[in-house]
Amino acid sequence: MQDVTREIDITGDVCPMTFVRTRLALDRMAPGEILLVRLKGEEPMRNVPRTAAEQGHEVLSQETDPAGLCTLLIRRGK
Repeated sequence: MQDVTREIDITGDVCPMTFVRTRLALDRMAPGEILLVRLKGEEPMRNVPRTAAEQGHEVLSQETDPAGLCTLLIRRGK
């Protein structure tokens, strides 16, 4: 696994707060640092990685376990 700089758990949040919290975490990080995001729900699993990529960040991985918990690794862009 990549060296994770920061972790957030947004499993209890709903859109659009899922990306708002992700973006706030990314904004506090330096370019190249890695954010681990734990989330749950079909809509956040689609929207958070898509919106992060649109904002210039790199989605390194997206894994979902049998219980529906998704883990994203996002590298902060410039």
